[in-house]
Amino acid sequence: MTLTAAVLTQCGQPLDIIDNIQIPVLKPGQVLVKIHYTGICHSQLMEIAGARGEDRYLPHLLGHEATATIVETGPGVTTVKPQDKIVLSWLKGSGIDAGGSVYDSPIGKLNAGAVTTFSNYSVVSENRCYPLPDSIGLKEGVLFGCALPTGMGMVQNQLSLKPTHSIGVIGLGGIGMAALIAAVNCQSRLIVAIDTNEDKLALARQIGAHVTINPATMPASDIVAEVTQGALLDYAVEAAGSCRTIESAFSLINRTSGKCVFASHPPKGDTIQLDPFELICGKTIEGSWGGGADPAQLLHQVSCCENQPLPLGPLLSEDYALADINQAVEDLQQQKVVRAVIRLAGNGD
Repeated sequence: MTLTAAVLTQCGQPLDIIDNIQIPVLKPGQVLVKIHYTGICHSQLMEIAGARGEDRYLPHLLGHEATATIVETGPGVTTVKPQDKIVLSWLKGSGIDAGGSVYDSPIGKLNAGAVTTFSNYSVVSENRCYPLPDSIGLKEGVLFGCALPTGMGMVQNQLSLKPTHSIGVIGLGGIGMAALIAAVNCQSRLIVAIDTNEDKLALARQIGAHVTINPATMPASDIVAEVTQGALLDYAVEAAGSCRTIESAFSLINRTSGKCVFASHPPKGDTIQLDPFELICGKTIEGSWGGGADPAQLLHQVSCCENQPLPLGPLLSEDYALADINQAVEDLQQQKVVRAVIRLAGNGD
C-alpha cells in the first residue's frame, strides 16, 4: 500500500508532491489513518521557511492537525479501532506514545514524526488520536487538532478571565480567533481585537469583539488607553508570531496586575525586550504550550453544547487540493485566509 504526500525536501523551497510512498508495517502503538482534511498552521510556515533553525530530518513529512478515519491498528492499540472517525493533534493524549516513522519513497527515505497530516494516508502514534463526536463535521474537526485547544486553552486555562475583565487578542489567525471565541464565551466586558488585516477585523466584530484596531493605520496603545480610560487591559493574548507583537501585547496590559500570554513561535534567534521595572510593578508574561489544553475535553465540551455552537465555519478557508498546497501555504503567509484547509482527494465526507 502506498500514499501521496507533500514533502519538505529543502527549507525555503516549495513542498514536493511525491507519489508511491510505501506505508511501513505498523509498530506497537501505531495506527494507519485515512486523512480527510488537514489544516496548515504557522508552525508549518516556520518549518518550510527554515526559520526554526537547522532541520536535521530532511526530507520529511509535515502537518499536525487533521480529521481522519482509522484504517488499521498496530499491536497494543486499545483506545481506537478501525472505522473510528478521529481528530489528529500534536498534543499528546491517551494511549501509546509510539514515536515517528520512516517511509521508503522514490526519492529515498522520508522521516515523519508521531503525527503528520499532509498526505492522503499517514502512520501516526495512538496518543495523537482523539475520537471525533458525530455532531462535529470532518472539516470543522480539523480546528480541534491545534487552533481551538491552543487559543481557547490560553484563555480558559492560563487566564482567570471573568465578565468584569478586559482582554485584547493580538493576531487573528486560527489561534487568535479561537482565543477571541473563548473571550466572547466568557462574556468579558471589553474585548479588543488587533490585526493588520481588515477582513479579519471584520470577522472579529462578527464573532463578538467590541473594539477592533489595525495598528498599521492607528496606534493601538492610544486606542486601548482611550477605551479603558487609561487603565489598559487586564489580559492580552498574543498570537501574531513575532517578538515585536509580543512586546506590543505586553505594553497594552495594566502595569500593576496585567497578564500577557503568548503562543508565538518567532524565528529562531529572535528575542523579546521588556523593561524589568514593568515586571517589578506587577505585570506578568508567560508562553503557552498548546494552551495547556486537552483536545478530548474540548471535543466533549463542544459536542455537549449544541445550543451554543462555535462559529467555526468563517475560520476555515475554501478547500485546497493537496496538489495546490503550496498555494495554500502562500495564501496563509499573505494572510488571505485564517486557516488554510486541504481536502484530500476521495477522502472527504
